[in-house]
Amino acid sequence: MQIIKVLTRVYLNPTELDDAIAFYENLFTEKCWLWFQYSETGLELAGVGSVLLIAGSAEVLSPFKNTQATFLVDSLNDFRELLTEQGAVIMTEPEQVLTGMNMQAIHPDGTIIEYVEFS
Repeated sequence: MQIIKVLTRVYLNPTELDDAIAFYENLFTEKCWLWFQYSETGLELAGVGSVLLIAGSAEVLSPFKNTQATFLVDSLNDFRELLTEQGAVIMTEPEQVLTGMNMQAIHPDGTIIEYVEFS
């Protein structure tokens, strides 16, 4: 059981996404490794280095902005068990998403983290 990657979330307007991707590609000297439209939520997401760019209107982004980071993990079920044993609260149970499975948890310190297991 391990955390594969920690992604810092950057929230932005959809018109800023292409420029942000170019900026972070230059900053990290690597290409965008993830890009998709999440039609159900009205979001567009891109990953460059350890940054997760999340683009949408202010209204669409509002419910997501309390989540501070995304942890990519090798086993969502194992982390769900560990988190609850350690006093975290599972906000959203594991569910199928475009990239695999995800869930949200509030850590004992109040930090809200999205956990994702890629399929």
